[in-house]
Amino acid sequence: MKRCDFDVCFLMFFCNITSVACAVGQRARDHRYKDGDHVPLFANKVGPFHNPSETYQYYDMPFCSPTDVKHKSEDLGEVLEGDRMVTTLYNVTFKTNKTSEKLCSFKLHPKDISKFKTAVEQDYYFQMFFDDLPLWGFIGKIPEEKRYLLFTHVHFDVKYNEDRVIEISVSTDPNQAVDITTEKDLDVDFTYSTKWESTETTFEHRMEKYQKYSFLPQHLEIHWFSIINSCVTVLLLTGFLATILMRVLKNDFIKYTNEDEEDPEETGWKYIHGDVFRFPPYPNIFSAVIGSGTQLLVLVFFIFGLSLVGVFYPYNRGALNTACLVIYALTAGISGYVSAHLYRQMGGESWVRNLLLTGSLFSGPLFLVFCFNNTVAIAYRSTAALPFGTIVIIAIIWALVTFPLTVLGGIAGKNNKSEFYAPCRTNKYPREIPALPWYRNTIPQMCMAGFLPFSAIYIELYYIFASVWGHKIYTIYSILFIVFIILIIVTAFITVALTYFQLAIEDHDWWWRSVFCGGSTGFFIYGYCYYYYFVRSDMTGLMQTSFFFGYMGCVCYGFFLMLGSVGYRASLVFVRHIYRAIKCE
Repeated sequence: MKRCDFDVCFLMFFCNITSVACAVGQRARDHRYKDGDHVPLFANKVGPFHNPSETYQYYDMPFCSPTDVKHKSEDLGEVLEGDRMVTTLYNVTFKTNKTSEKLCSFKLHPKDISKFKTAVEQDYYFQMFFDDLPLWGFIGKIPEEKRYLLFTHVHFDVKYNEDRVIEISVSTDPNQAVDITTEKDLDVDFTYSTKWESTETTFEHRMEKYQKYSFLPQHLEIHWFSIINSCVTVLLLTGFLATILMRVLKNDFIKYTNEDEEDPEETGWKYIHGDVFRFPPYPNIFSAVIGSGTQLLVLVFFIFGLSLVGVFYPYNRGALNTACLVIYALTAGISGYVSAHLYRQMGGESWVRNLLLTGSLFSGPLFLVFCFNNTVAIAYRSTAALPFGTIVIIAIIWALVTFPLTVLGGIAGKNNKSEFYAPCRTNKYPREIPALPWYRNTIPQMCMAGFLPFSAIYIELYYIFASVWGHKIYTIYSILFIVFIILIIVTAFITVALTYFQLAIEDHDWWWRSVFCGGSTGFFIYGYCYYYYFVRSDMTGLMQTSFFFGYMGCVCYGFFLMLGSVGYRASLVFVRHIYRAIKCE
């Protein structure tokens, strides 16, 4: 089956490169109809309601199908979303009411009935699009009598304003259901009806219906209260810690100033001033981590910018996937520049290795997860399996855009002659780090560092998961942006505090520790994934499990890189500040 023509996808890629909103403008065009005009209705996919990633083509089920099934052209983001829209036999004409129109009649064989029984048992739903408006319905139900009922009649309620379609909903009639409990040959008539009503809602506001359904007013009020309560709690805690830290630093400055006058032996964090700016081990990997994390941070800010200006309105199909793919490709130069510049400051010479590592540090694990998940999806014959043409397009994007920009950024970073600024000279030989209690080691420090930022976002995580891995619609991007800013601030502050405590006990190995502590929130988020999957959701099966934990693992890994770079930058600014404020010879 031809799913995505190579040339079409290639042209769509360049359309997306020039403007992320290209598909938005196409889909937001004015659809005008005259009385009796045929309004296009496309069937998209079917699948278990509780397994949103496990979707199949509509005609994988033995529904009534045209003799010549035509596939609607889809852009790159829609293919990544798993959309596979096809024409149907439904003849819905503008402003024409129909009481009971026959769709088709055919004999269901035991094999077909078995498919329908499995679909009814697993709560299969179908998704269609009517004039680019989504609608859903269930295939059947199992009443208390443990019978399998197949819905054979579909009713469409359509609202219009003058010559435009504004709203549509679909319902099934239990009174016109067929009992398919016994697997034997069965003659079935599939029918449908339509009812048109006028509405005052304008075409420009027809998507607001889905925004209202995403969060009911009472839920939205609770949502706001929870977020405000969480933010206030976190800000109070960070303010309390900031006050303590500032008082301790003030006392340290006074103490070290007096010591300079009396010239006693140095102690505390001043004692290790000759080692604190010693470059960390494995500078190649370290610089690649900081470069990749910086790129992901810029990517997130770009996505928030698009969301706040209304690009990702409800059911703008594939827009978010397209934006993430395109922006990640276009920001690859940032990771190359940051990584190569930091690597040069550390005296690195393996430039090719540094660029290859930077270019594959995030995309490499993502590619491996994709290969496994796509193989599982192919085995399931799911629409979540990407067609070969789409995979080629993504490979071309990486080969012709992402990697070249990484190389160009790396060349620019290498040629930047600015040296690493260190207020203190570094000793020739490192001091020995004293023995530390267990709670001063890396893993306990990571647990302490990740808990506070995670507490600022865990309430929001449920709504995000319910949207990404469920059927909710997330539309309150302003709240999410505020929570993300607080996450960045809290991560930076808690990493700075732990860096100070580390230096105060004369442990100068803070470089990698700041990355691990800053990025530790990603491990907490992945731990929440297990709670959500096994407690809050009804997802089951190999495919859904592999998709959920595989791709969420990549997301949490991205959070580790991004917040790790934030922790390092904040700690570097802090360390430079305190050692510049005292006299260190």
